[in-house]
Amino acid sequence: MPTRATDGRRAAVLGSPIAHSLSPVLHRAAYDAAGLTDWSYDSFDVDEAALPGFLDGLGPEWAGLSLTMPLKRAVIPLLDEISDTAASVDAVNTLVFTEDGRRLGDNTDIPGMVAALREHGIEQVDSAAVLGAGATASSALAALARICTGEVVAYVRSEARAAEMRQWGERLDVEVRTADWADAAEALRAPLVIATTPAGTTDALAGAVPERPATLFDVLYDPWPTELAARWSMFGGAVVSGLDLLVHQAVLQLEQMTGRAPGPLDAMRHAGEKALAAR
Repeated sequence: MPTRATDGRRAAVLGSPIAHSLSPVLHRAAYDAAGLTDWSYDSFDVDEAALPGFLDGLGPEWAGLSLTMPLKRAVIPLLDEISDTAASVDAVNTLVFTEDGRRLGDNTDIPGMVAALREHGIEQVDSAAVLGAGATASSALAALARICTGEVVAYVRSEARAAEMRQWGERLDVEVRTADWADAAEALRAPLVIATTPAGTTDALAGAVPERPATLFDVLYDPWPTELAARWSMFGGAVVSGLDLLVHQAVLQLEQMTGRAPGPLDAMRHAGEKALAAR
């Protein structure tokens, strides 16, 4: 159970495993840049079974929590209210405590994706492709619901996954067509490709990058670049990285937890880049 380490405000990231998380690096850099000297940000390895007790043990100095796997869905029954964005994908990555002790859940991954794409000049596309069908893929569909005017093709490995993606499409009002992973090379010709798969999964596709690729959003950030992202850049295509997503969603978390906006995006990005280079 976390003990009170400061007379100021506290925040942290929870998940299991958690040692790899860059969230402490990003949030602490933001506190330094914003002059929030009485704020602290930590990380705690907490699984689903331990989450209720952890939350119940927090004192009034706590401002908020970042949540990663496997807690994004498990936390929902423990909250007083969740945003429409979080409800749309049944996933909360941001918990903010109000002054009267209420627990409010939100999802900054989705607007973070949109903001990362916008930073790279992508405001709207007429079609897109999604590689993978896990939790991040549903967030990608939710982001595409805001910027894609046409069809999204999801490349998956099984009919069960295909059915899930079609269901998410119906729920999010996105036109989703599914295709077999064996044909994933076809995805690389889309105006926007969002790769949501684990490290190494898309390596075999690097040789299929077209001569004039459009935009690749690869949600990975460590190791970076992925083989697909490196090849994409070599051919002159635009690449949005997982660090871009991580920083943008963290800025939105910071703004909610501290009440200060805009958050110091550049300082957080620089800290993240430095931490990854050190690894």
